[in-house]
Amino acid sequence: MSEGPRKPKYSATRRLHLKSKLLKKAASMLVAEREERKHEKERVVNECFPPLALSGLSVQELQDLCKELHRKIDVVDEARYDIEVKVAKNDIEIQTLNQKIIGLKGAKRPNLKRVKKTTDDMLGASIDSSKLMKADFKANLKTVKKEEDKREEVTDWRKNVEAMSGMEGRKKLFNAAQ
Repeated sequence: MSEGPRKPKYSATRRLHLKSKLLKKAASMLVAEREERKHEKERVVNECFPPLALSGLSVQELQDLCKELHRKIDVVDEARYDIEVKVAKNDIEIQTLNQKIIGLKGAKRPNLKRVKKTTDDMLGASIDSSKLMKADFKANLKTVKKEEDKREEVTDWRKNVEAMSGMEGRKKLFNAAQ
């Protein structure tokens, strides 16, 4: 048995011909299905809501007919609302089940981005918002006052080196430190 390339059963033209026939058949079936749905819809509407015969009715009979139609509309609206609630509930249940499935599969969670938070945001997350006290951490820090050293302004550095050289310069530094 050779492991070389296999020869296809059908030629390319034959496959193209079959594909086009399948597409034509699918298109005709789709058109027939649409027509069938349209006729079914018309049949159900005519069955549920027969055409109204309004000619020759008195005012009182028209009012009664309107009241009856309003009652039918209310019933249909209630049914529609109930169905919408069921659909919404089912959607929520589907979402929670999908999340559980993802959790069971052990899918990796994406890396979270760093978000800068202010001190008020951090306190708001841990303390009830009604009891939230704004904290200004910078105000509570101890202040340190820097004492500026009184320095002599030296215009020429060479004069300063000569004045500080030897024992006399060390004596001046010792006296200045006291």
